[in-house]
Order: sequence, then C-alpha cells, then structure tokens
Amino acid sequence: MESCASLIAEHPHRLPPLQAAVSRRRTLAVGLIGPGRVGSVLLAQLRAAQDRLLREAGLELKLCGVAASRRMWLDCDDPQLNAQHDAQTWRPTDLDQFAAHVRADGARHALLIDCSANDAVASHYPYWLASGVHVVTPNKLASSGPLSRWQAIRAASQHGGRFRYEATVCAGLPVVQTLRDLLDTGDQLLSVEGMFSGTLAWLCCHYDGKRPFSALVREAHALGYTEPDPRDDLSGIDVARKLVILAREAGWPMSLHDVAVQSLVPPELAELPLDEFMARLDELDAPMAARLAEAHAEGGVLRHVASLDHKGHAQVGLQVLPAAHPFAHTRLTDNIVQFRTQRYRDNPLLVQGPGAGPEVTAAGIFADLLRIAESLEVRA
Repeated sequence: MESCASLIAEHPHRLPPLQAAVSRRRTLAVGLIGPGRVGSVLLAQLRAAQDRLLREAGLELKLCGVAASRRMWLDCDDPQLNAQHDAQTWRPTDLDQFAAHVRADGARHALLIDCSANDAVASHYPYWLASGVHVVTPNKLASSGPLSRWQAIRAASQHGGRFRYEATVCAGLPVVQTLRDLLDTGDQLLSVEGMFSGTLAWLCCHYDGKRPFSALVREAHALGYTEPDPRDDLSGIDVARKLVILAREAGWPMSLHDVAVQSLVPPELAELPLDEFMARLDELDAPMAARLAEAHAEGGVLRHVASLDHKGHAQVGLQVLPAAHPFAHTRLTDNIVQFRTQRYRDNPLLVQGPGAGPEVTAAGIFADLLRIAESLEVRA
C-alpha cells in the first residue's frame, strides 16, 4: 500500500488546487438572541473558531447582531465597534427589525440563534424560516409547545430556512441527530427511555439516605446545578418537554398534556413564593426516604426516568431500577438515552454524557450551525 507521502510525491495532480478552497468561500450572517450564560459562551466559541473556519473550510461567520430582552445591538460585524464596547449603539429590541437586519436584502445566507428560552421569540420561527432565514436553538418551547406552531415550523423549514434544535434535549449530546439518522435510514422506533435531567441525575446518584434529600437539593442549588427555582427541575416538566420533542421527531403528534408527569414537589409547595418553598424543603424528605427504602428493599437504585413506547404512552418520574441497569451507573450530571428500534431491538442503542452546562450546550448549538453551513451554496 502506498504511503501518503509517496502518493503526494508521485501524483501531485491528484491534490485539489489551493485556490479551490478560496473559491468555495461562503459567508454566513449570524444574529444571536439571548446573550445569557449559554449565549455568552457561544459567542466566545464562535469568535475563537472564526479564523480556523475561514482558513480550513472557507466559511466566514459574520456576527451581525445581538438581542437581549429589552435592547439589541446591530452592526456587530464592525471591527471598530467590537474594539470599543462603550461606543456600541444599543436600541430597543424589535425582533422583526433584528431579523431583517441580519437577513439584509436576502443576498447573503442568514442564521438566527435563539438562546432566550422565551415563548414569544419561538412564535417568530415560522416567519423567519419562511423568509429563508435559518434558525438554531436550545429553546425547548418551540419544539414542545403548541402542536400547531410546531407543525408550522416544520412546514416553513421544508420550503425556507433550515431549523435545528439538537441542544433542546441533552445539551451537546447527539440525541436528536441519532434519532433522525435511525429514522432516515429506514429504522423504526419502538421506545425511548432516558435520564434527561442533569440536575435530577446528580440528586439521585448522591441520595443514599445518609443525608436528607432537602440537604442535597440545597447543595445542588448552591452549586448552580438547579434552575434558580429548583421546582423547575423537581417538577419533571422540563424532562417531559424533552420527551415530547423526541416523540415529535419520530412523527408522533404528542403534546405536553399527553405525558404522565410525577412531580417531586407536593401540591401544597408548588405555588409558594421561592423563599418560602426553600424554607420548607424538608417536607420533601419523608416521601423521598420512603422511595429510597423501597429501592433498597428490591436491591435496586432510585433514578428519575422518562419513557415513551410505540403506542404513545409517555411518563416521567422516579423508578426503581435493577443495580445492573445501564442507568444505575451514570456519573455526576450525566444524561443517558436508550433507543430501542427494529435494528436495536435486543441490544438498545445508548447515548450518554454530560447533559448540562453552558459549554457543552453552546457546543451543541455551534455544531448545528456548522451542519447548516456545510450545505450552503456559494453566493457572490
């Protein structure tokens, strides 16, 4: 077998001309909505990769705008303004104006990234996509919200811009893409099972009865593992949204009300002000201690699991799992998803890894952006 070096020496004509990469240069105008924790990390990742992407892939990323809830900044692609932060001109946020600015006259490829977790922003997606603007988002409200809006988004993305949302399910893990690849190659989904919450995974892995469950919740809250209001995690609704997203990806018209959700928050604590809820956290201890005792009696472990079968039955809540179950051996804030399909009926396909954190979430968004960029044609 010829070595790479000898092939190059003997057949230099086989090498693509250097000028080809230059002639394939593409420009992608980017606007970011929601410069919070994830959005800020993503901006740093985009800036760090700009020179490499231009050099190696002929892709120029042009940051054209950043929009927060009340203010937006346009013309971010001006190097002089980037160097003089105090000189930047902010104006009241107008999402229609923002999208129009990034799109310009339609002569360039345009992509909007929504890191806002805002339902009102998600309602703009069908219009942006229909106008040819690509959309990438970790915002779960778009893909798990009203079914009619989801259908409008899908329809618009078939005839306009592309829509990608990998980071809505397990941050940077390739869960949506894996399911999409299975279905596109003719496989049939039989069931999905998983631990979709990094927060609840951490709590379950650390809860061994030596410390009250409430103490672990307080620790997770102090470490920043939970949402500002831990009930957003403990209620299971966020996990249910992820299950709905995967069901819809599989072509099943599921909505949030179709998922049976077992909340870890008693009804009497659900509507309290946050401070009062945190003061009464110890009321979670007795029910959780009973569930843990049940798990120990069965020789198993307690895990927070979401499941969906081919009949459309979906549920989210605590389960006692055998000690040999794959979900019993997760680490820290790991997410794990198990796909059982016709091809993977006897030995399910597993996707596992960190499912929380701004760095991995931003990387998942960035990967979606690059997948869209790969398919863009050159525009003069």
